[in-house]
Amino acid sequence: MNLALAHSRARVGVFAPAVRVEVHLGGGLPNFTLVGLPATAVRESRERVRSALANAQFEFPQRRITVNLAPADLPKEGGRYDLAIALGILAASGQLPVQALADVEVLGELALTGELKPVDGVLPAALAAAREGRRLIVPAANGAEAALAAGGRAWTARTLLEVCGFLQDTHPLPRAERPALAEAPRYPDLADVRGQAAARRALEIAAAGGHHLLLIGPPGCGKTLLAARLPGLLPDPDEAQALETAAVHSVSRQGIDLAQWRRRPFRAPHHLASAVAITGGGGDPRPGEISLAHNGVLFLDELAEWSRHTLDMLRQPLESGVVTVSRAARQAEFPARFQLVAAMNPCPCGWAGDPSGRCRCSEDVVQRYRGKLSGPLLDRIDLQLAVPRLPAMDLRPDAPRGEATATVRGRVLAARERQQARAGTVNAQLSQAQTERHCRLAPRDQQLLEQAMESLQLSARAMHRILRVARSIADLDASDPILTPHLAEAIGYRLLDRGPAPGRS
Repeated sequence: MNLALAHSRARVGVFAPAVRVEVHLGGGLPNFTLVGLPATAVRESRERVRSALANAQFEFPQRRITVNLAPADLPKEGGRYDLAIALGILAASGQLPVQALADVEVLGELALTGELKPVDGVLPAALAAAREGRRLIVPAANGAEAALAAGGRAWTARTLLEVCGFLQDTHPLPRAERPALAEAPRYPDLADVRGQAAARRALEIAAAGGHHLLLIGPPGCGKTLLAARLPGLLPDPDEAQALETAAVHSVSRQGIDLAQWRRRPFRAPHHLASAVAITGGGGDPRPGEISLAHNGVLFLDELAEWSRHTLDMLRQPLESGVVTVSRAARQAEFPARFQLVAAMNPCPCGWAGDPSGRCRCSEDVVQRYRGKLSGPLLDRIDLQLAVPRLPAMDLRPDAPRGEATATVRGRVLAARERQQARAGTVNAQLSQAQTERHCRLAPRDQQLLEQAMESLQLSARAMHRILRVARSIADLDASDPILTPHLAEAIGYRLLDRGPAPGRS
C-alpha cells in the first residue's frame, strides 16, 4: 500500500477544524515534499519525523514521499502534525496497518528521540474529536486537558513506539484522566467592605442581572475591594460554560489552570496594556484579556488612564459577546461574554466632590479627564455610581460589618433562577424583543421613564438598559411587575448622564 490517511486537528481561534494528513509513497529519487499551506514550523517536521522514525527503530522509506495536509487553503502552524505525519508514513510503507488509523485522531510534536512533546489548543481538538466519535491520542503532558472533554475516549502516550503498539493492539495506553480540582474557591468576603451601602447594593444588582458596573470615587474608598468580591456573588458556571472558558485559555499562551478550570475567571489587566493584549490579535491570533475573562469578570482600574482607542475597542464585544480578529490571510473569532467592572477617580487629583475641599482641579480639567471616556462606551455601562470616602468612624474595628457574601449570594441566585425560568438568560443579555416583553411598565412609570430620557438626553440603548436594570431590581425583590421604586432606582444609576461631572453640583 503506497497511500495512507491519518487524522489530526488544526487550531483556528477556539475552533479545531479537521486536518487530513494524506501520505503517498511514489517512485523516483528519495524526496520528502510537504504541501497544504504549511508554516515554517510544519515544514521543519520533515527532519523531526525522519530522526524520530530512525531512533524508534523504524525504517524511513527511501522513496518519493508526498504529504498533503488537507484542506489545502487552511494555514497549518506548529508541530502538532508531527505524530500524524509519522504514522501516515509508517502506514503507507506497510509498517503499520492502514485501517488502524481510520477512527483515530492524533496530536503531538515529535522530539528527535521519538518522544512526544505537548502542544497547545488540545481541549478544542478533544471536544471536536468527541463530537465526531473518534478516539484521540495526545502526549502525556496534554492528557489532563484532553480528559476535560466528555466521552472518555482520549489516550495518552509518551513515545511514538507506544502509539504504534496501541494501534496494533500490542501495547495498552493509559486513558486520559481528569485532573483533581482544588478545594472550592474561597473568594474574598463582602463582609470585609465597611460602609458603602450604595456600592454594595449596586454590586448585588450587577451580580443578579449580569450588568456592567462603573465605580467613581476618590483613592482608597474601596472600589477595588468591591470589584474583587463580585466573582464570589456569581453562580458557579455549568460544565458547558466552564469548558468554553477553558477552551479559550487552552489556545492562549497562558494555558489552563487545571486545578481551577471550574472557577469563573477574574482578569485585572494594567492600564498600560495594549489594544492587542486586551482584545486579542497578533500574527498568529490569540485571545486577549476580554476573551480570557469569558463567563467571568473583567476589572479595569483607573479607567480614565486607559488609552481611549483601547477602551473604544470594547464597545462591540460588550454588545455582541464576541471579538473577531481579522488579518490579511486569516480571521479568528473568540468568545468575549464578560462582565465589566470599572473604577476611576472623579478627577485627576482624585478628590472632586470630597467634603474636605482638597480638590483644586478646575471644571475644564475635570471635564477633559472625564472626556477620555467616550459616550458610546459609557452608554453600555448599566450601573454608574459614586463611591464616597468613608468617615473614620466606619473604619473602627468594632464598627458594624455588612452582610457576608453567602447571604447576598443567596439573593443573587434566587434572582437568577427567576430570570432563567422567565427568559432563559440573565437580564443584561435580553434582546430588544425580550426587553419589551418582560420589562413592561405601568403607564405612569412609562411616563417617568420618558421624562428621564428627555431631561437626561438618554439614547434608546440607555433606555433599554435602564429597563433591564429595573427588571433585575424587581427580581431581587421577588416582584413580577416592575414597580416605581425599581424604575426610579435604575434611573438613579445613570450617574454620568445627570450632571457635568461626578462629585460636582
